Amino acid sequence: MKTGDPSSPNKYFGMYLMSESIDKPFNADGAKKMDSIAKGPFAPIYPIIADQIMDVCKITSGSCIDLGCGPAHLAIAVARVSDLAIDAVDSSPDMLTIATENIKEAGLSGCVRVVNGDVHALPYEDSSVDIIISRGSLFFWNDLNKAFLEIYRVLRPNGRTFIGGGFGTDALKEEIFRKMRSIDPKWEKNAEKRLKMQQSDKIPKALEAAGVADYEIRRDLAGFWIIMRK
Repeated sequence: MKTGDPSSPNKYFGMYLMSESIDKPFNADGAKKMDSIAKGPFAPIYPIIADQIMDVCKITSGSCIDLGCGPAHLAIAVARVSDLAIDAVDSSPDMLTIATENIKEAGLSGCVRVVNGDVHALPYEDSSVDIIISRGSLFFWNDLNKAFLEIYRVLRPNGRTFIGGGFGTDALKEEIFRKMRSIDPKWEKNAEKRLKMQQSDKIPKALEAAGVADYEIRRDLAGFWIIMRK
């Protein structure tokens, strides 16, 4: 996938709406730009999504992985409303440098750690993680079947996932879309492409191919979320 000109802020806005990491790791400049965006227009969504995760998954302690964590804002938000030990996982070392700084600034170094890793080959033992979360990264996974297989492998019995993409509330979604229209004229067209992927049978087929027997795809909570149960 082409990531566009690293100097173009519009490109980073467009990518960030979908993912905290992409299949090409960000360089240091890109990581800083993405962190700035997370602290700007997207800042209000993370506490809301964290509350949604707690409400839907009912897991407030144990181990958690935030896949494609980017600057770790979702991981930080979840840590603030739970007793989970969270691994913020990303394939970009530069992104993890920023994540480490954010975690330290939040005073959460004791319960959130950064891990360099890839969803297609997770560095975890079988059945070792209670909950796996991710906002947006699945749109950039190279192999959905393999990614879901890995996620299901490391998930513990009675574990849950909250994977997909969302904006917290309909009001916040509208506000972000409005800002995106003024920032990037191509935003609406790109959003339509992502919507088509969400509504296709590609994701259910990949889940079933990975042997995930119990799952739910929720198209509410101002987003699109995959809830796996093991």
